[in-house]
Amino acid sequence: MAEIQKTLTGILELGGPVVMVLIAASIATLALVLYKLWQYRAAGVGRHIELSRAIEAWDRQDRATAATHLDKSRSYLAPVIQMALTGDDRTLSERVDAEAEARFAELEQGLNVLDIVSQLAPLLGLFGTVLGMIEAFQTLQGAGNAVDPSLLAGGIWVALLTTAAGLAVAMPTSLILTWFEARMTRERIFANRALRTVFAPGHTKPDPMEPFITVIHGA
Repeated sequence: MAEIQKTLTGILELGGPVVMVLIAASIATLALVLYKLWQYRAAGVGRHIELSRAIEAWDRQDRATAATHLDKSRSYLAPVIQMALTGDDRTLSERVDAEAEARFAELEQGLNVLDIVSQLAPLLGLFGTVLGMIEAFQTLQGAGNAVDPSLLAGGIWVALLTTAAGLAVAMPTSLILTWFEARMTRERIFANRALRTVFAPGHTKPDPMEPFITVIHGA
């Protein structure tokens, strides 16, 4: 523990306040990511097996089976689908879409913070590098005629440390943000298809190979 603390202290001394800001941003980002993972798991994001079965049963006009599977579903979209199934007015479609979008917005809260971190972290690192280069050249100028190349080299690698720190924060944050956004895109596609099926059941597109299969089997 003491060695880790010593290492962190050394990094902070080398990188200055920019590295301190990046470390604080990385800790906050990690906490946010863990919270979002817990939130997605608690809401049942991506776990729509029972809900899918309910939609399929509804599409077959099997209302009893659809209700049974819907009662078993723990998906955050289950109340939205329930509202759509129990509504007789076709104008309810807009209200149901709004309810689904409200749930999506709740799940997407905080993703803008990840986006900000992924964009600003490299810029902060570059800013720290520029400050470090200025300091290195000032030191070199102050040396006068006794120019030591090691002064410039040492200042440069210390300055580049902040760029490396910024990229180290930005790259995993960008990857995680892309994964979260992809999950939400799939959720929207699923919800849109499910709701359209609820409001227009029994219109499943026929399999184009079905006539050929019927002829082959002699049915």
